[in-house]
Amino acid sequence: MKMKNHETGAAAVDRSTESRRSGLAGLDYSVLQQCMHCGMCLPTCPTYDETGLERNSPRGRIALMRAIADGELEVTRAFADEMYYCLGCLACVSACPAGVDYATMFETARSEIEQSGAAGGGQRTFWRWLTVKTLFMHPRLLRLVGRVLRLYQWSGLEGLVRRSGLMRLLPERLRELEPQTPRVAARFSHQRIQPVETPSGVRPRHRVGLLTGCVQDLVLPEVNRDTVDVLLANGCEVVTPAVQHCCGSLHAHNGELELSRILARRLIDLFKVEELDAVITNAGGCGSHLKHYGKLLADDPDYAGRAREWDRKCRDIHEWLVEIGPTPIPATVGDKAEGGDRTVTYHHSCHLCHGQKVRTQPLDLLRMIPGLRLVPLPESDWCCGSAGIYNITQPGQAAKLLERKVGAIETTGAPVVATANPGCHLQIQNGLKAAGSAAGVRHPMTLLAEAYRRSRNGSSGGSQ
Repeated sequence: MKMKNHETGAAAVDRSTESRRSGLAGLDYSVLQQCMHCGMCLPTCPTYDETGLERNSPRGRIALMRAIADGELEVTRAFADEMYYCLGCLACVSACPAGVDYATMFETARSEIEQSGAAGGGQRTFWRWLTVKTLFMHPRLLRLVGRVLRLYQWSGLEGLVRRSGLMRLLPERLRELEPQTPRVAARFSHQRIQPVETPSGVRPRHRVGLLTGCVQDLVLPEVNRDTVDVLLANGCEVVTPAVQHCCGSLHAHNGELELSRILARRLIDLFKVEELDAVITNAGGCGSHLKHYGKLLADDPDYAGRAREWDRKCRDIHEWLVEIGPTPIPATVGDKAEGGDRTVTYHHSCHLCHGQKVRTQPLDLLRMIPGLRLVPLPESDWCCGSAGIYNITQPGQAAKLLERKVGAIETTGAPVVATANPGCHLQIQNGLKAAGSAAGVRHPMTLLAEAYRRSRNGSSGGSQ
């Protein structure tokens, strides 16, 4: 792909030492050279599928990034728009025969964009400061905001504001987003899970730490409770620190690499990794980032060794259960599926299947559940449009992807969609609701936990 040189004079050469060290020009050049331009990635890329334009494809973006690294192009608003049009779903990584490290290039490019200020915009700067740089850096503050939002949602004030017409005073994009605001739970993870929980009546086979996440802690804390119950049923002692910082995936994927390093250090300090057999994550997007702390902190003399040990022990929950050999679930009288109400289809979280390469394990675990019928989902690994905050920053493209995903789900006739990432969970839930579908979204751990409870109690069970 031939790139036009938009630089003049010495601008292409006169780049600061810091920019070369931290930006695309500072990458190992072999990473930028990996792409063979074979085109195997093209059919897997949602944005290329939408536009058919080379620049909207993985290899087109790589050509742009390489031109930036070579000093042939400047970091411009057009480059920023292209990098933020990319979902970062990593489907191209699964398709690539050359093993191109797209994730590293993608995150580095976004980081250089933020350092350069090319994305611009005072409103954008304010919202990034409020969310990425403030709320998601301070877990107690995030929980406080969650409690205020919970009060607003459940006190009747939300309905009053909507009926009053005050919402018309908000900017158009905020008016569109408001109905999609997830419902905040009454109790967060630390109110449902003890700092240390041990299997009843048996000696633990393993000792693991559990990461509770940010958004999931506030709006899907029952998933964390269910994950603990599944781990207990599988002979694991579970250590769950009450106040956990964000893992930093949101920051890394949005060009704030230094903030993601700060958060990585905080999590490493929070868990005594040397005393654990594994550090467990149940969120696909978080896990893809959590498993690369070693690379993120490779130049930190105080944390590089500890980060490598973290990477060695970090496991997705599905991966871990299959690795240790899951405890069988005896069938009960109530396990016979009737009327299709125990039929489930499964949506692959992009960063779980493409980033972590965890594909078969969730399906294997779901097939363990007595009475559950698993039906295939067409395009199960095609992005749903959530992609971190993509549904906020690129609402038009995200809506098209969501419509496509909901359409695929409806062809299965399944009343339940299982998925293992909070972003996918909320995105698909909103899409099904908007389509008037009665189907619900569940985490595989919730379905497993309910099955273990039914087996234990001999009757149906729900989340605590």
